[in-house]
Amino acid sequence: MDLVFVQSGLLEKFLDTDVIAAAEVASLLRRRGVRDGAPVFLDENTQMPLLPLCEYGKYLATALLDESTLKDYGRVLGRLDNHLADLGSDVLSATETDLISYRSHRTQSQEKPIGASAWGKESFVLDDFYGFLVSRKFLSRRPVRLAARGRNALAPRVRSSMDIRHLTFDQYRYFRDVGLGGQLANSQVDSTFRGWSPLRDRAGADIALGSGTRWREWSTLLLPEVGLWPGMPGGAAEFVVQACAKYGKARTVYVPKDATASADLFCLLERPDIVRRAAQTLERKARDLFVVSKVDTAGGCVRGILDGVVREFQISAMPPKLRRAAVFEGKFGLEALSLFVCRGGLMPGADAWKGYRHRAWTRMNALADETTPHLPTRRWRWHDLRHTYALRLLAYLENIMDGSESDVHARRRRHRSYLTGHIRHNPLLIVSRRLGHANPETTYQYLQYTDDLINEFEAAFSSWVSDDEVTYAEMASDAMAGANAGRR
Repeated sequence: MDLVFVQSGLLEKFLDTDVIAAAEVASLLRRRGVRDGAPVFLDENTQMPLLPLCEYGKYLATALLDESTLKDYGRVLGRLDNHLADLGSDVLSATETDLISYRSHRTQSQEKPIGASAWGKESFVLDDFYGFLVSRKFLSRRPVRLAARGRNALAPRVRSSMDIRHLTFDQYRYFRDVGLGGQLANSQVDSTFRGWSPLRDRAGADIALGSGTRWREWSTLLLPEVGLWPGMPGGAAEFVVQACAKYGKARTVYVPKDATASADLFCLLERPDIVRRAAQTLERKARDLFVVSKVDTAGGCVRGILDGVVREFQISAMPPKLRRAAVFEGKFGLEALSLFVCRGGLMPGADAWKGYRHRAWTRMNALADETTPHLPTRRWRWHDLRHTYALRLLAYLENIMDGSESDVHARRRRHRSYLTGHIRHNPLLIVSRRLGHANPETTYQYLQYTDDLINEFEAAFSSWVSDDEVTYAEMASDAMAGANAGRR
């Protein structure tokens, strides 16, 4: 089986024939609601659509899923079909043991087994797929028996909590300045550093930490959103994120002035050279780009030409794909409207930012010595900066409300009143709104990290494990001496 994805932007390049026009196909896709990223499953010999799989792909295309999610769902079914083919089966004739075999392959026997969280997502797709086949009469019943309360029997038995990992101040500065910025541990410039755009990477880290946004939210920022546009006052920035937010849930994001100053420094020193080098490349691609002619900063919208048609969009409603294609006429020619740009002149993608982070991690470990902060065994993720933001903000707000109270009294008062009232001023709910959590219960998981109990742990067990205290031999000797005295 061959797996491909709908990409309407490629129609004009590869599908315009005497039989059918590319514009007709694009119009048909829009009329049928088939979105970019929808998976299409083809027979590898005849290149004809495979009916049940393609029907499910069409069903997914009508759901409110973004392009990357559609592709992920398609890949899950592609892996399942390949595994079943090796077993001499297919999705319609698969049995419960076949699907259990697939689970064992993914979670145990493949070269890099996936964890419970990743398998939980795959099992959801499989459960949804077979529910679709039953509802559309492709199957009379699911191949896997339902567990108690209708639960998917293939799902992980243990529900994993959030993997909350955060950085201390020293760790963040080491990550930003040494790993991303190319400095040495003593703050001197490293003449051997070969990083291509350290100010861009540092600005990305500062905005991620200062705003607490998810990777897709801060990496797709446009210049007007952070106030780096002619006529805007600069300083701290505040804007609405929606299309790039998780589940498309709109919320207001605040970027402090220190973070925007870091981005401004990148725009002054590094960005012009990147833009100048890529201007001719973007000119050649102008037909495939969204060429913006007007930016209305007050109304939060942009107007320009996309696919030969004048279009206007609310900035907050622009998805990542459209943001990546947005350019304007700058000093050197066409220039990306996005804040962050890479060698090609457009917005860096997920793989690019992953590469920046991985190279920083390698560098940090290579330069680590006894003076550097502790580095965990697993390399940091961009999302760890969001966790750091949440914990720092939560601890700060709680400390403001606690005042000079001792930890014991403050903690007792929090559990009595903070979590049951004061909705507007509750630190936990403030952080929940800033993070854009759909359910405050998600934010509750940060509570276990807000009180630093290390000192309490040390005090509780210091006399148990310390060699400075009396030894067991001495205790036994005293006990024996006491027993002998009693006999006399």
